[in-house]
This record gives sequence, structure tokens and C-alpha cells, in this order.
Amino acid sequence: MADTLRRLVNTSSFSVLQEKLESWYKDYHPILSFQVISCDQNLNRCCELVELTSKVQGQLFTILSLTAQEGGQYAGVDTLKSRLLPWLGTCFTLATSTISTDPSLSLIHEAAEKGKKIRELSLAHESDLQKMETQLCSTRLQLDSVRQELMDTQQELDETKNKSATTLLATEDEILQLRAELQVACDQTELYKRKLDMLDDYERQIHLLKEEVSFLVAEKSLLQEKLVRGRSPSAAARRSRSSSPRLRGESPSRARLTSSSRRARLVSRLSDLYAIDRLEAQNMLRHYVDDIRTVQRIIFIAVVEAFQAAKLAFRQFRLRVRKTLSSSHMGPESLENAVLDYIIRNLDLYDVQASVNEVINSMNVNPKISFPAEVDFVLISGLIRETCRTAFAMQTLDPPLELAFSSDGELYSDSKYRRSYDSEFTAPLVALHVWPTLMEGDSVVVKGEAVTMRGALWRSRSRSCSPVRSSSASPIRALGTSRSRSPSPGALSVNRL
Repeated sequence: MADTLRRLVNTSSFSVLQEKLESWYKDYHPILSFQVISCDQNLNRCCELVELTSKVQGQLFTILSLTAQEGGQYAGVDTLKSRLLPWLGTCFTLATSTISTDPSLSLIHEAAEKGKKIRELSLAHESDLQKMETQLCSTRLQLDSVRQELMDTQQELDETKNKSATTLLATEDEILQLRAELQVACDQTELYKRKLDMLDDYERQIHLLKEEVSFLVAEKSLLQEKLVRGRSPSAAARRSRSSSPRLRGESPSRARLTSSSRRARLVSRLSDLYAIDRLEAQNMLRHYVDDIRTVQRIIFIAVVEAFQAAKLAFRQFRLRVRKTLSSSHMGPESLENAVLDYIIRNLDLYDVQASVNEVINSMNVNPKISFPAEVDFVLISGLIRETCRTAFAMQTLDPPLELAFSSDGELYSDSKYRRSYDSEFTAPLVALHVWPTLMEGDSVVVKGEAVTMRGALWRSRSRSCSPVRSSSASPIRALGTSRSRSPSPGALSVNRL
């Protein structure tokens, strides 16, 4: 409805109707106009006004219909009954009484309008046909150009295929040649790698030989010092027995030995530590600790702590070696075997001093021997160092050698220990451990030594609650007073440290 009303307003039909009426009024009365119009002219003007009025009425009736539709089915019924229907009745009555039944004028006008519309439509149709013909011609020209381009493209594609086939043959030949060159380069690389590995082996052997020479020189100087300061026959005999295993146990060429040979040498080395180094450390500690039981307990704890520190260092060292070799490991043997072989060949890379410091720190906080501190445990660092080296090397065996678990007051076992000379042979409990038991899995390799006596459990508990310490001076203070005493092997060892 809004569009119809807008068109009715924009056309200004009522204004045109009013202007035509005024113009006809002026021309119709001779008083107002100097011209006299004929009857046909008046009738034409009247028909024109009627046609214009009918058009306006048609638009108004269209607006009326749209308005009624927007109101719904029953809206506006009263208005139509009260206003439109009476008006329509009056109009039809007037039309019947006044309008003639001759429709010739309206038919003539309609025919003229239809002819005019037909002419306009024919002109428009001819114009559209001309435009379509023009577009068809241009489209045909474009189609011809596209066909020509397609033919050119097809020709270029054929030429490209021919060139590609020729290039592909040449490329395959080049690829074969490059593969042959790559194979030759790989063979040369493998040859260079083998030469480099041989060079590394030579350098490692040279390094091991240099270390062995330096070690032998140090052993020679140490043996000369021991020969110079050793006067008693017993000390000379002990040093003569201990010199050969120590040279064998520290030889840098031990990586070439079999596992059974290394196992036998390590067991022998631990026995030498018990027979020689332990006694030397015991004699050294007796200068500052009067109680022999306390000295034995210090040595036993030092050996056990050295084994624990060496095992921990071995695990850390193995992890570092595995991480290093995992990225470049190639060969028939497994990664674990390569790691173990590397550790066996490079036992000198073990930081034994760090383990010694760790053992001393652990002993300084051990409640059995450190409250109050009776002696500086640095005095027995030589024993701790050799024990750490032996324990570290024992971890490279398959299976590794370890110490058996032990505790004060445990039940004595003949398969694990042997009694010391001052033990009560009828006592069932262990009062003190002198040396730990070496185990291989569940089997005993070397028995330990223990002191058995009755009431061992009660004595160990009373000792842990109220330890009895000697009143001897510390090693630092004793070093000043030991110079006035007669020289002994233990004192000389303390002064050397």
C-alpha cells in the first residue's frame, strides 16, 4: 500500500486534473476566453478528464483493497457499509440516469492506447534484438580467440612434453652417476672412520702406556721411600708382599684382561687391603685412640662407606657414559656392553677424591664414632682411597661384588664370618665387625671378621646411648707432640699426610 500511495503522490494526478479543469473552464466560456471551441474539442477534454479521473479512482480502489487486506478478515466492515456502499449506490444510480450507453469513445481511446503500446513494444523488441545480435557477434569473436589460444597452448604443451622426456632421460643418467659417486664417498668415509678409530685406539694405548710408566715411576719412588724408612723385618716382609698385587691391581692395561682374571685380582686386592692397609691404618689410629674396639669400628665403617660411595659413583658414571655413547653407538655389541667396556678401559677417569671426601663427611656425622670426634679421619684417607678404587672396579664385574649387610648384635654365621682371636667362641651374637663379608649374589666370596661375646646386643645399645670416648688429643694436636716421641711407621705416615 505504501508503494501505491507513494506513486499516487509522486504523479500529482489531482494537480493535473485541477489544472485541466481550470484550463477547460477558461476556454469553454466565451466571456473569459476570446476563442470559441467546438463541441468535439469540449468532448475530447471531457473524455480526457474522465480517463484521468478513472485512473485516479483505480489507484484509490487499489489502496482501499490493500488497506482492507492489512486490517484482516473483518476489520473495516462497518466503514465500508456506512460510507462506501451508499456512495457506490448513489454513483451507479447517477451513472444510469445520466451516462449514455454508447461506449464508442472509450473503445476508440483504448484502441489508440493499445496501438501506441504495440508500437512501443515493437520498437523495444527490435532494439533488444539488435543488442543481442551485437553481443552474439562479440561472443563469437571471443570464442574464436579462445580456440586459437587453446590450440597454441596445446602446441606448447606438446613441445614441453617432448623437452621433459629428453630432460628426464638426462636426469636419470645424472642420478645414476651421482649415486655411484655417493657410494664411492660412503666407502671412503667408512675407510676414514676405521682409520680414525685405529688412531684413537693408538692414542688411547699411548695414553695408557704413559700412565702406566708414570704409575710405575711413582711406585718405584714409593717403594724406595718405604725401603729407606722401613727398618723392622716384619714391615719389610709386609711391603714386599703388598708391592706385587698393588702393581697388578693398578695397571692401566687391565681392560684387556678377562672378567675372571679381573675378579681374581680384585679379590686378591681386597685381601691385601685387609692384611696390610688395614693394619697400617690401625697402627696409625692407635697413636690417638686408646680403645682398640673403637679403632676397629672406625676402620669397618670407613670400608663400608667407601663401598657405598664407590657404588653410587659407578652408577652416576655409567649413566653419563650411556648418555654420551647412545647417540653415536654402532656395532654388533649392545650399548650396555659398550658402556661397560668403556668404563673398564677408563677406570682412571673415576674421581676417587670426591668419593673419599664423601666417605669422610659421612663418617663425621656417624653417631657411633663422631660424637665427640676422637680423631681426624683424613689420617686413613689412603685406606679409603684404595677401597674406593677396588669397590669401583668390582662394579664392572658380571655379577658385581658387593658387601654383605651387617649390624651390631646380629646372629653370628660361620658361612659369613670368622671369629677374631679375642672373641668368646660360645657367644651367639656379633659384638663388633672387624672386616665386612664380600658377596657375589647370594654366595660368599671372602669371609669377614667379627668379634663375638655375650651380652653383645646390650653393650651395643648402651654404647649408642652413652658412648665412651678416650681422652687422647686430636691428630692435629698430636702431630705437635709426636715429634718428641721415637719415630715409628705410623707416625711417619701421619707426618707424610
